[in-house]
Amino acid sequence: MLEKILQSDVKLLVFLNGLGSETFDGLWLIITKQAYWTPFFLFLFYLIYKKIGSKQTLFVLLFIAVLITCTDQVTNLVKNNVQRLRPCNNEDIKAIIRIVQQRNSFSFFSGHAANSMAAATFIFCLLKPYYKYMSFLFLWPLIFAYSRIYLGLHYPIDILSGFVVGIVLGFTFFKLYKKAQAKYFPIL
Repeated sequence: MLEKILQSDVKLLVFLNGLGSETFDGLWLIITKQAYWTPFFLFLFYLIYKKIGSKQTLFVLLFIAVLITCTDQVTNLVKNNVQRLRPCNNEDIKAIIRIVQQRNSFSFFSGHAANSMAAATFIFCLLKPYYKYMSFLFLWPLIFAYSRIYLGLHYPIDILSGFVVGIVLGFTFFKLYKKAQAKYFPIL
């Protein structure tokens, strides 16, 4: 059963990765770098600040920093124990996929997917009472994570698993934040 799932995973990777073209490689290289998302992050923090004020925004930033750190540590722990080769390093498929970027670390599961989904889940839970269309926030992790498939760095299961971990950790940290908020900001 597992073998069939992994074969389907490779087939889906080959298909999705094959949709790319050299024309768009530069765009996807930009999309995959977290630093280029800085204006988007600043916009989100502005929305948070606008609704909850400066003290709580700093509190939220602390929680998001710890959330990302925790997500990174879980990702590295799993990657180093599972040790699944990235598609770009897998000799069985290297010749049939487009390799736009090379990395030597392991593939399962995607830290980009886990971190972006964890942050998006936390921020969504925080801002959904204030903004009607917050569900659009989830386009960010979808686009960000697809870039990893496009570049030949992750399999679809790596992305989906990263999303699951991100949702669980993002929601868990939001619940912890709400408890801490009730303790330190009881009048809000």
